[in-house]
Order: sequence, then C-alpha cells, then structure tokens
Amino acid sequence: MILLYTDFGYEGPYVGQMKAVLAVEAAGTPVIDLMHDAPVHDPHAAAYLLAALALEMPKGTVCLAVVDPGVGSDRVPVILEADGRWFVGPDNGLFEILQRQTDYARQWSIEWRPDRLSRSFHGRDLFVPVAARLANGEAPLGAQYPEGWRDATSRPGADWPDDLAAVIYIDRFGNAMTGLRAERSSETRQLMFGGERIPYAAVFSEVPPGRAFWYKNSCGLVEVSVNRGSAAGVYGLKVGDTFTIENA
Repeated sequence: MILLYTDFGYEGPYVGQMKAVLAVEAAGTPVIDLMHDAPVHDPHAAAYLLAALALEMPKGTVCLAVVDPGVGSDRVPVILEADGRWFVGPDNGLFEILQRQTDYARQWSIEWRPDRLSRSFHGRDLFVPVAARLANGEAPLGAQYPEGWRDATSRPGADWPDDLAAVIYIDRFGNAMTGLRAERSSETRQLMFGGERIPYAAVFSEVPPGRAFWYKNSCGLVEVSVNRGSAAGVYGLKVGDTFTIENA
C-alpha cells in the first residue's frame, strides 16, 4: 500500500492531484490517506508524529510524506528504508526521529527528475512517481548514503531530542498530542503547562467531565485531554507549546 502523510489539508486540489498520478503510475495499489493535517510548515513537530504512526505500518508499506516548507530550495529529496518500510519525501528532518527508532535504515538521495517538475509541487511531480516505482517493486532511484550516515551531526534534525516535551498536534476535539513517548513517562508524574498541574489517568471515564488529564494514547504518545472538553481551549494550547514533567 501507499500511505499519504502531508500538511496539505483536504481543501484545494493538492491531494487529489497526487492521487490522480498514483492512480496511473501505481494502478491497483491501495492508496490510503493517513493524514493531511500534519503540523503545517513544521517538519520538526511532524517528525515526532510520523515516527509514532510508522510503528503501525506493515513492512513493505510506502509512505509518501510531504511537510516541505523548503520546496524549491536546495534541500535534498530522499528515500528512506527503515526496518522494511519505505518513506519518500524531503530531507529536512521529517524522517529523523523515525530512523533513530528503527534498528536498520538506509537512505538515498533522489537523483532522478521527471520531464515536468514544478518548483513548488514536488509532492505531485517528484515524490509521487518515486513512491509509485517503489510500490511497483523497482529499486530506489538515486545514490545511497555512505555507511555511517546516521551518525553525521550535519544532517537536518540531528540535534533534535529523542523525545520532545512539546505539543506536536491538536485534533478536532482539542486533544493535544505531545512528542513524548508514553513508555518514557511514569504514571506517577504530572505535566506542567503554564503553572497548571495535569495528572495521569488511563482513560477519559476515570475523570469527571471538565477535568484535564494526560494519558498514553493509541499512537504510544503522551496526550493531554479534557473529558468532554477541549484541552487546547482550556489551556490555550497550540503546536510548539512546551511543558515540564514533575513528580506528583
């Protein structure tokens, strides 16, 4: 299958144009909209969310990931193979966290260029054809990075922490996902947002309506919620807001 992960939104022609090309170049391959409201213009936050979502992807999946505010610049288009899953997109840190969390990873710079290449829409013109070829079983188009590339300190995102104590995504209910893996956070600790202490609860029904709590969400991340309310609304949260962790 081919999964699409972008910050394009569903409005406008962009997702439809990519899927139209995939329908021709990867005919018969299921194309699934993983999400199109990834953190807008924010490869940093989007990298932590993508890493969490990648854990559920079957081996052999091709994920076309485009959060690319530097499109048209000298940033490098790449293919990443991580534990048998394929990722196609910009080398702007978007794949940094997931490659750290995998045992085996290889990366290629995409050197192939189509006859038609818009400077502003590499998702449709460059990344889609490359993803389609991978889904069709073809070899990566490009030059493989040398051994030891994962240790290079100059790669985009190399200085980002393994876990990010910040909001990386807010869903339509106002729940705030963070870049902190739940397995790294003790249930006895509380999150501190702007002087407010937020305790742990396993599920929504464990707290009364209107009460805030944090829990381990289905993606394996720490998430801040308000039972039958909006954590983002109550605390004025937005992507990028940071927090501290303190003992109860």
